[in-house]
Amino acid sequence: MSTPALGAAAVPPSAAPASPAPDDGAAPDESPVLRATGLTRHFPVRGRRAAVVHAVDGVDLEIHRGEVVALVGESGSGKSTVARLLAQLMPRTAGGLELHGRDATVRGRRAFRAYCRRVQMIFQDPFGSLNPVHTVRYTLSRSVRIHQGRLRGAELDAAIRRVLERVHLSPTDRYIDKFPHELSGGQRQRVAIARALAADPEVLLADEPISMLDVSIRLGILNLLQDLRDRLDIAILYITHDIASARYFADRTAVMYAGRVVESGDSESVTQDPKHPYTQLLIGSAPDPDDLAARARGARGEAPSLVDPPAGCRFNPRCPVAADVCRTETPALIEVAEGRRVACWGYSDRPDRPRVGDEGGTR
Repeated sequence: MSTPALGAAAVPPSAAPASPAPDDGAAPDESPVLRATGLTRHFPVRGRRAAVVHAVDGVDLEIHRGEVVALVGESGSGKSTVARLLAQLMPRTAGGLELHGRDATVRGRRAFRAYCRRVQMIFQDPFGSLNPVHTVRYTLSRSVRIHQGRLRGAELDAAIRRVLERVHLSPTDRYIDKFPHELSGGQRQRVAIARALAADPEVLLADEPISMLDVSIRLGILNLLQDLRDRLDIAILYITHDIASARYFADRTAVMYAGRVVESGDSESVTQDPKHPYTQLLIGSAPDPDDLAARARGARGEAPSLVDPPAGCRFNPRCPVAADVCRTETPALIEVAEGRRVACWGYSDRPDRPRVGDEGGTR
């Protein structure tokens, strides 16, 4: 399936008209730029009446100006679906979406384009998201003219060169008339980032922006995004399956499993002191030649079917400390420390709670 460009005029369906966007600066700095509450997306299963894929279920997420939030999880956990719901490239089954505290649901081409000026998405595949038959100049000129007015001639050329310089593709003459196949993977991803920046957005949704790049250039892209965050005060959602890069790059981290957030908090705490059994096993999955026996203590089996997910905690079939309550009742996110929340019965006050701990299954 081809990857849509946010500068295009395609309009996703939605359930309600857009609220008028607030003026910049109307909200205090401490309020989130983008907030999702109870975000849910179910996909119907073809040929099975009433059956749905529970891709995302009840996700709460907020991103503040000048902040990077990482959304971490294994393949199929629902991370990319969350990003597309926030970009409004697909309709929500349920839940709310607010931009600066006001309903951001869009319907219609004009409302969608106005939303895209403020919330832009960077896709995982930098080659698939760029039209191979058009040059960098053409690709960026469309985005510039859509979001900055119908510039022409020298003004348009200057605007294109400015966004190329923002992503460190200079001298611009070396890149502006290249086709995507003439660029390296890292250069193509920088062009994709430049296209998003042409809208001068407040939020960047980066869907695994380094996973398809060579290891040697991944750090350069993360440093670029960090520099843009610092210079432009942009809010960034960083989708990744690599929890180590989340620790390096993100201020806060939320961990997803089977469509739900199971743990959230500041990145240092989540990665250095994981609370949820899934987060512990995710961090412990990196091979350690000094502790090969750790593999034997790891999770067994595979992620559950999202067409018929297990009752209770969705991690319970693989959890090494699951108790009866985990198999029957769904845990809510429990605050276990300032800014730290975990969806695990092990941190509740119930007498039948599982004994959760970093080692040995005790707490």
